[in-house]
Amino acid sequence: MSSPEQFLGLATLARRAYAGEDLSPLAAEMLDRVERDPEDADALMDLSMVLQLLSRPRTARVIQERALELRRTYHLPAPKGRAEIRLLAIMSPGSLMANTPLDFLLEDSAVSLDMIFVSEELPLPETIPEHDIVFVAVADSDANLPVLRSLQPRVEALEQPVLNMPEAIQRTTREGACAALSGAECMVMPRQFRLPRSKLVTLPELGPIGFPLIVRPCDSHAGHGLARLEGDEDLRAYLADRREGEFYAAPFIDYRSVDGQFRKYRIVLIDGRGYASHLAISANWMVHYLNAGMAESDTKRREEERFMVDFDNDFGRRHEKAFAQIHRRIGLDYLVMDCAETRDGRLLVFEVDAGAVVHAMDPVDIFPYKRVQMRKVFRAFQNMLERRCRAAG
Repeated sequence: MSSPEQFLGLATLARRAYAGEDLSPLAAEMLDRVERDPEDADALMDLSMVLQLLSRPRTARVIQERALELRRTYHLPAPKGRAEIRLLAIMSPGSLMANTPLDFLLEDSAVSLDMIFVSEELPLPETIPEHDIVFVAVADSDANLPVLRSLQPRVEALEQPVLNMPEAIQRTTREGACAALSGAECMVMPRQFRLPRSKLVTLPELGPIGFPLIVRPCDSHAGHGLARLEGDEDLRAYLADRREGEFYAAPFIDYRSVDGQFRKYRIVLIDGRGYASHLAISANWMVHYLNAGMAESDTKRREEERFMVDFDNDFGRRHEKAFAQIHRRIGLDYLVMDCAETRDGRLLVFEVDAGAVVHAMDPVDIFPYKRVQMRKVFRAFQNMLERRCRAAG
């Protein structure tokens, strides 16, 4: 049983779900806590995350709103005990992908985390928790853009250092990233066209985009609604199955390696330096780590391990100039990038943002090498916090 006073947070809950635990009993426990104390905001906020992990987003949102009516700030103590750095994260209400999941990055650290939620209706208050450094964790989305715009002048006025400024986060929209990275050396990012449904219907008349193309609903993530279309018939069938009003369309670039496999890399940029997060290898062009069969293939895991061990002298060195361009043009202190390599060796960028999960939840008995690599990533993030705090005096 959890302590009634304990706030668990996303990383703890996600780890239990990732390990295959049925979270329904935990949800029942939290409901019992709320019945005994209707003002137990910690239980309500944790319950909202559990319900999202159980694929019950509507109920989760109602519970989250109730939690935020009671309290807007939630605290996670430093994993190592006494906090040497007090990190304040500015976050927005919404799904699990609405914010940078910072608690994953603070594993085994001396960093405490306060999360304060803001929205158009709930602006950043004048009085905020005491802190040493601020991280704007609000991820880009249509719903969050007004929040990010209003946050910019507020965080500029804060005395403590601020990481991931709102104006830079706004460059991570699909069309914003394409514009920011256009013409950058050593890389390619297919141009993204944001189109209303009526324009997508007449796509063959638009000219700049031809088949095959990639299409997805706006504000979708994790491959939801993502499809590769080969011609008009595919387009008509796709639209018949979708109800959304706006879509992104982009030309499909065949990034298969010489062995016929597709390789998608997740790279973390921390202060502009690249770190390996994972490599997924699949025969399917739509590569996701969880459906790529990495756990079932010793061959794939050995390649991912080599990718991580040799990263600084291999992949990281090959694309060092591209990483520097991305860091300079986007302007984020912390950024996660999904990418591949074109057949001519350039970095093929699919997406840049700060909201993707970077974690160490994979089972150690199957992925022993990942724990070592993720500790390197987490330490780099924590070192960045320490440097910025020292620089601020």
